[in-house]
Amino acid sequence: MPRRVLLAGLFHETHTFLDEITSTDDFAWLHGQELLQAEGDGSPLGGALEVAREVGWDVVPAVDARATPSGTAADSVLTKFWENLEVVARAASAPFDGVYLVLHGAMVTESCRDVEGELVRRLRGLPSVGKIPICGVLDLHGNISREVESTQGLIAYRENPHTDAADAARRGARLLERVLVGDERPRTVFQATPIIWPPTGTGTADDPMRSLEAMARSIEVSYEEILAVNVFGGFAYADTPATGVSLSAVTVGSETVARDALRTLSEWAIDHRELGNVVPPELEDVLADILASVGPGAEGPTLIVEPADNIGGGAPGDCTGAVRVLKASGVPNVVAVVNDPSAVLKCQHVGVGGTARLGVGGKASRFSGGQVAFDGDVLALSDGRFELEDLQSHLASLAGKRIDMGPCAVVRDGSAREGGLRVLLTTNKTPPFDLGQLRSQGIEPEAARIIVVKAAVAHRRAYDPIAGASFTVETTGPCTSRLDRFPYRHVRRPVYPLDV
Repeated sequence: MPRRVLLAGLFHETHTFLDEITSTDDFAWLHGQELLQAEGDGSPLGGALEVAREVGWDVVPAVDARATPSGTAADSVLTKFWENLEVVARAASAPFDGVYLVLHGAMVTESCRDVEGELVRRLRGLPSVGKIPICGVLDLHGNISREVESTQGLIAYRENPHTDAADAARRGARLLERVLVGDERPRTVFQATPIIWPPTGTGTADDPMRSLEAMARSIEVSYEEILAVNVFGGFAYADTPATGVSLSAVTVGSETVARDALRTLSEWAIDHRELGNVVPPELEDVLADILASVGPGAEGPTLIVEPADNIGGGAPGDCTGAVRVLKASGVPNVVAVVNDPSAVLKCQHVGVGGTARLGVGGKASRFSGGQVAFDGDVLALSDGRFELEDLQSHLASLAGKRIDMGPCAVVRDGSAREGGLRVLLTTNKTPPFDLGQLRSQGIEPEAARIIVVKAAVAHRRAYDPIAGASFTVETTGPCTSRLDRFPYRHVRRPVYPLDV
């Protein structure tokens, strides 16, 4: 008999310090058989479905909801999601053998600061789910609570940028299959740490995450009964009791051994906590070095990375700190992407070849830094749809391979000399994690002199290979790496770096 598996996904990285509320309409919803269309699209849901087909599960798809990182989710999002999931779970014509969940781990609604934990609690309360295995996948940036101990195997991404998101989902699915066909009953153990790291400190190519991930893999090799060790870098911009770095392990052996292993990781993280508190310099302080990097003989574009306006962390993508400085500097051949639906509409009105008087950016939040005014020569207009060039792009973990930026316009600052500042204006904020974003709009990134990248770490897979130089800088925006600027009220205290 095929193993019957209930499948659902809920995915949102919630920035609770933003003023906006993310509504049900801001989420993309898939219901029932629509979930099966994700197979092969490079997403975690797609990865799980690949294994389901490979091992012959009878998948019962319920609901999948996902949105780009943004402000606190409305309570109605969780209500709608649960109503759809519960209907499918209770109406099942035959018993389920297991549950597979595609989750983020850092979702917050108006009334619930641990959405994933609440979801597990509710599932365990259903007669059809109460005692069966729950496995699945979580983002490396999850803020994880002890509720994870009620599951049999939620597997985290190991890479940031998240090049392994679909692979992590496959590992979670294969773990569930191992449980379903065998006699083992894995248990999950959990360890919190008194640490919060900004996203700039959670790249896995650098310490501390590089060493923590290496230690986790070593534990898996050394202890056959420990099936997986998860290192969660956490998401600093969610004000919750679970916010911060945490660890979990899935074991079929001694819980004491697994807890001791996690304690070793926790102690290392605490001893090296300063390595993760990565705060970049102010843009103005390194501007001379940036301008020197684009002089004669420069090979490849110079990247100016703005983590404070990190779209992948919930920022609006319309902050103007770097664009303002570069426009004033007069450097030619600068490329930036700014999310500004109203500016796109103005460009559509004048058409390609026309000139629009624009106030670019600075509209979406009090952190945006004000508009940058210039006469924009409209170079191109499009519907903003493109397919990822790289199915292992960090963007695939958010949205699969088909991306919709909404109507877009490419404009050039008419006051600059030929080849001056070009801005790709988007309607839907889109993280800069794949070069197809620019190329689909007629911009060749390799030919630019400077590219402004609104990200923290996740851009690296796409942009580092083409870059001649890269400068991560502090600018105005809601994803600053200076965590003492946020009014935390719910995090565990004491916690580094808020309490030194």
